Amino acid sequence: MAGRPSHEARVARIILPWADSYIAVSAGVADEAARTWHLPRRNISTVYNPIMVPDSLAAEQPSHAWFMEPGDVILAAGRLFVQKDFPTLLRAFARLANQKLRLVIVGEGGERGALENLARELGIAGRVDFPGWIANPFALMSRARLFVLSSRYEGLSNVLIEAMACGCPVVSTDCPHGPREILENGKWGALVPVGDHAALAAAMEDALRTEPDRDALRKRAEFFSVERAVREYEKILLGDENESAPVGL
Repeated sequence: MAGRPSHEARVARIILPWADSYIAVSAGVADEAARTWHLPRRNISTVYNPIMVPDSLAAEQPSHAWFMEPGDVILAAGRLFVQKDFPTLLRAFARLANQKLRLVIVGEGGERGALENLARELGIAGRVDFPGWIANPFALMSRARLFVLSSRYEGLSNVLIEAMACGCPVVSTDCPHGPREILENGKWGALVPVGDHAALAAAMEDALRTEPDRDALRKRAEFFSVERAVREYEKILLGDENESAPVGL
């Protein structure tokens, strides 16, 4: 039946009213949960997903040959499906003036064929590669000239933080939810409207012209540490009312 609630939604309506408090992975998700489930916003805490990128993995030799050759490589990563909106990224990449740039999109999914066809239609197939799943993407992130997140929506976007932890400059869509919080309203990387390939291309061009402060990006990524997440969970679980404000707000 059209409009019938999903099984998860029906279960949520049963169990949510019995909870004393709630935890969301971003403030945006917390706001949406409050609206969707009619929950008191004050009862929803934000605890960001902890991110850990071992230096040893970031320092490993990349498994993709383009990262060992001269020239700049732009990197993206995620499942090849609609949410990640890689068609917008491909169209933005096709607009870039530097024809020596290359783009690697790490991930696997049902949109692979359509994305490969689009790359051919745009005349960029020789400069775009879809290597599939890679065991150590951090080695690529640490050597990429730019990481781009083109998603239509996210809960937080761990991969954006991971790229920053590797010292990689980033550009992201201003999608709900997460990137604006991670990048502190654009302080650490440009935010562009969802689905706007012209704006994304312009932001990528600007980022490529700017010398990145890789140490500052790594420092920002440290905010999303395991230690911080553990402290926040302890405050919530142990009922420390004096320390109950959502993280990062």
